[in-house]
Amino acid sequence: MMRTTLLMTALCGLMGLAVQPALAANVKITPLGSHDGEFCALDRAMIFEDPDGTRILYDAGRTVRGADDPRLGKIDGVLLSHAHGDHLGDIHASKANAGDCGKPDFDVTDTPGSNTEKVVVAKKAKFFVGGEMNSFFGVRIPAAGGDKAQVVTLRFGAMNKLGGVSIWSVPAAHSNGVSPAFLSGDLAKQMQANGLTADLGPAGGYVLRFSNGLAVYLSGDTGVIADQEAVIRREFQAKLAVLNIGDVFTTGPATAAYVINDLVKPAAVIPSHANEAATKDGKLLPNTKTAAFKAAVHVPVYLPLSGKTMEFDASGKCTAGCSAQ
Repeated sequence: MMRTTLLMTALCGLMGLAVQPALAANVKITPLGSHDGEFCALDRAMIFEDPDGTRILYDAGRTVRGADDPRLGKIDGVLLSHAHGDHLGDIHASKANAGDCGKPDFDVTDTPGSNTEKVVVAKKAKFFVGGEMNSFFGVRIPAAGGDKAQVVTLRFGAMNKLGGVSIWSVPAAHSNGVSPAFLSGDLAKQMQANGLTADLGPAGGYVLRFSNGLAVYLSGDTGVIADQEAVIRREFQAKLAVLNIGDVFTTGPATAAYVINDLVKPAAVIPSHANEAATKDGKLLPNTKTAAFKAAVHVPVYLPLSGKTMEFDASGKCTAGCSAQ
């Protein structure tokens, strides 16, 4: 009996060791920018991969090279912060590295459809949206060949799950007007003639909590909001932030640094939406907004170099693939 008990104890110990790596597995983040190995002006898109293999595309925009972009692979879910053309995707490039990093060349027109919708339909992915975007895309996704059930409503405070990933919608201080370019018929012509956009409710951001415990804040386009402290930090305890820093339409470098240092207080941050050629040959350029942001922030800043996968543990520490410079 004693021998059997010891054997069982040893086996349980070995099983515990076997599952340990799975529990400690990392979240993988891969930026999909316009130029390989660089952080360029129109870069927004990122893929987040849970340790269980669930893959989520965030703000496809213009730099995902259509639904057949080989960098996409399997996509289980798509997130859209708001419906402006540089996030929804009115145009995209047919090949990598077209044009300059500061001014990419987009030679494919997606309107009146969008790059995002084409990816959702082709990948048969769940499409998470807030505001009034659910009714808008609830019509457009079926019209594009998808299923209305793919469109998942996720409004502020609500949570949904996809695989091992919990997804919350959080506020952003920004507008959410869809351009007439995405519409058709007389309505589109009248809106275009009068300089109007169609409001789709509040813009937003997201918090993703992965199966390894890591919580990531995806800011979307936003200014400073109290929720960044009260909700993002206190409620969700985000350890990693992806923050849009381009100024004019979002927080600029100094204000973005305040958001990180004083409000969200994550363990690390990935800048996005810088609206500039931030790197050359994968190295951060001086006298850029991104360089100013990095200098002002008190935590590691990891550059989203296109195609370069970064890995993060539950604490927000980068364990592989990061460029802090």
